[in-house]
Amino acid sequence: MSIKNVLRLKIILGSTRPGRFSEHAGAWALEQTKKNSGIEAEILDLRDYEMPFYNETVSPSYKQAPYKSEAVEKWSKKIGEADGFIIISPEYNHGTAAVLKNALDYVFKEWNNKPVGFVAYGSVGGARAVEQLRLITVELQMIPIRNAVHINAPWLLRDEAGNLKPGALDSYQGAIDGLLAQLIWWTKALKNARDIQS
Repeated sequence: MSIKNVLRLKIILGSTRPGRFSEHAGAWALEQTKKNSGIEAEILDLRDYEMPFYNETVSPSYKQAPYKSEAVEKWSKKIGEADGFIIISPEYNHGTAAVLKNALDYVFKEWNNKPVGFVAYGSVGGARAVEQLRLITVELQMIPIRNAVHINAPWLLRDEAGNLKPGALDSYQGAIDGLLAQLIWWTKALKNARDIQS
């Protein structure tokens, strides 16, 4: 498969808290993604992009000059590389994490016309966070896919040392398979459309 036909997926860890569950869910999603040929997947950890609270004078949709923040500029370039995304999101107070919302808000055109799938965890499997994220990503001109993974009671899935218990996510295999099937279909379709228009 040529480099041009490789689909580049970014898996975004949407929490920066100590002891977060997102790194376990993200590693699992990466492992599942690698089972598909023609995919180049990478984890983007928001801990590596210490962006300030959104404070730009110009909306990202009108952005012309480089970002003032080096972390934001680095983030926008990484998002621009991608053909599609999986967002790993916790649920806090019926919504997503502030650090993730901030990361979404800082970029615009780099998100446009790309699909996104969600792996969420928390009360009711993070479903309320995903509903909010679908609204946000539509405004960013992304395509949020229907299938998602909703991990219930993640606090029960780790041992006393904080490690994921063996087989803890096995019951979610069908959900991640469905997510990836949809995400890969949309990623191919939208990449082809972007290539035609470029």
